Amino acid sequence: MEQWQFGSIIEGLKSIAGEKSVLSDKESLLTYESDGLTMDTAVPWAVVFPVSAEQVSEIVKYLTGNKIPYIPRGAGTGLSGGCLPVKGGIVISLTRMNRILEIDIENRFAIVEPGVLNEEVTDAVKDHGLHFSPDPSSGQASTIGGNIAENAGGPHTMKYGVTVNHVLGMEVVLPDGDIVELGSSTLETQGYDLVGLMNGSEGTFGIVTKAIVKLIPLPETYLTFCGIYNSVDGAVNTITQLFKAGITPVALELIDKVYLKGLNEAFDMDFPTDAEAVMIMELDGPEEGMDTLREKVIDICRENDMRDVQIAADSDARKKLWTTRKHATAALGRMTPFYYTQDGVVPRTRLPEMLKRIREIARKYNITIANAFHAGDGNIHPVLLYDERIKDEKTRVLAASGEILETCVEMGGTISGEHGIGSEKKKYMKLVFTVDDLEQMKDLKGVFDPEGFLNPGKIFPEEN
Repeated sequence: MEQWQFGSIIEGLKSIAGEKSVLSDKESLLTYESDGLTMDTAVPWAVVFPVSAEQVSEIVKYLTGNKIPYIPRGAGTGLSGGCLPVKGGIVISLTRMNRILEIDIENRFAIVEPGVLNEEVTDAVKDHGLHFSPDPSSGQASTIGGNIAENAGGPHTMKYGVTVNHVLGMEVVLPDGDIVELGSSTLETQGYDLVGLMNGSEGTFGIVTKAIVKLIPLPETYLTFCGIYNSVDGAVNTITQLFKAGITPVALELIDKVYLKGLNEAFDMDFPTDAEAVMIMELDGPEEGMDTLREKVIDICRENDMRDVQIAADSDARKKLWTTRKHATAALGRMTPFYYTQDGVVPRTRLPEMLKRIREIARKYNITIANAFHAGDGNIHPVLLYDERIKDEKTRVLAASGEILETCVEMGGTISGEHGIGSEKKKYMKLVFTVDDLEQMKDLKGVFDPEGFLNPGKIFPEEN
């Protein structure tokens, strides 16, 4: 784009959103060159901050009319490059649309704008005994709009489900600028499930400008265990036996021994660094009967190579355990200048085999890999530690990452559990889908975005 044309576009955006609602200087734009993923970068041409669905609609019409790509963005905590302008274009930041518009305690729903933070919803209703269940590790920073785009999960989704299970309706600006209402505040609506279709569409079908989210009661009590295991097999066998015993935990989180040193230093924990795995197990429900469940869980743990088990004595101890788990990856910053987080899924019974394979891959490429799993559903999160100042190390990390995803597919799993495809994993889509499958998906994208200006360069492999 010629400089004189670019200047005209910037003035046009300012006329819609306001003089102080557009960034175009190089220094400011560098803030938006990446998301939580440390590998991919792409600097936008400009960033615009609408404050209403009407402004989003006007901006979309204006950019489409000028044949300019545009990319919706929330807090930028994603891990697959989904909000990066990899084909150039304007970022539409939704962070100023951050109001909780309505809370209906009796009917158990809230209406929120896309820039509302995940944890803000629960904070607003917890005194009424309710909460918003999806709890990604980034919940203190990630937005509801981004959670919907990626169909975010988290430790407690094993029992309560992912974001799609807790979104009743939404307002969306389509690529032609139309503002549409999908779903409603009731559990059942007629017609196609377009709310479900938008969840997990990675910002490629439309821009969510309002969401109706479901609120559910807080459990009467929690029972949170921290098991120390001599083997990963023992931890996985514990999971299998819990389910066989008819016990449905709300969360089962496995951390391998590579993490333990960083966690001890960062959170003043005392995990034994010679243990093979630590597993956080949580039950919730009515107070009555919890003592019996406690003994059953402890008995099952002891049958499966468990060295020790600790039970959170109160809410503060529980909070510390979950803070440790949710910030575990950040703790690795004490061990390495750079790290790369991957995301895949395997059948949970194959987790020991998967961990063994990851360790083989680490040795093959001479790198260190830390592992954390949503073990109840086989969702793996290997974190590859590296120093890009060392020659070829970044290249080796990317090659190792690819082998991990290929192994997931070979074991009957897939290439993403919750982080999405974005720009990072699109080349691996052919491992999972046929050419015809991908063409059908492209056709669906074309129904919503026939001109291809909305978040281009995502999900689909590049043509050779």
